[in-house]
Amino acid sequence: MAVREDGWAQRGGIDRLLTLSCGRTYTVDEKVRMHDWPDVLLERWSDEARRVPGWIQKPLAADFIGYAYAPAGMCLLLPVVPLQRAWRQHGRKWIDLYGTRSAQNPGYVSVGVPVPRHVLMQAIVEAMVVS
Repeated sequence: MAVREDGWAQRGGIDRLLTLSCGRTYTVDEKVRMHDWPDVLLERWSDEARRVPGWIQKPLAADFIGYAYAPAGMCLLLPVVPLQRAWRQHGRKWIDLYGTRSAQNPGYVSVGVPVPRHVLMQAIVEAMVVS
């Protein structure tokens, strides 16, 4: 079910509610890219000038980020908690290694870090290990 109305769910990053046949539900924040890039663009700043944290840094109510590559018809289902933990562990290094990409929007500029998919997926797996 799509979550379209403004409210706590939309502000918490929830775009879709998935209900499995067993009754379990998951919440998803959807991101779509219009090119088949080899990376995941992690939004560091939603509004750089005002220092509004992007979705990789701010608390999200969603269980997963559904990160889709439209031309390929492929979507990564990224678990939010390990994803954000991976960012906290590696974000500064990733900025140094991969740089940032800015996007001009009406009235603000957002900034993301393009992390190669294989690097990000490995970091998520490692972030799920607690010792």
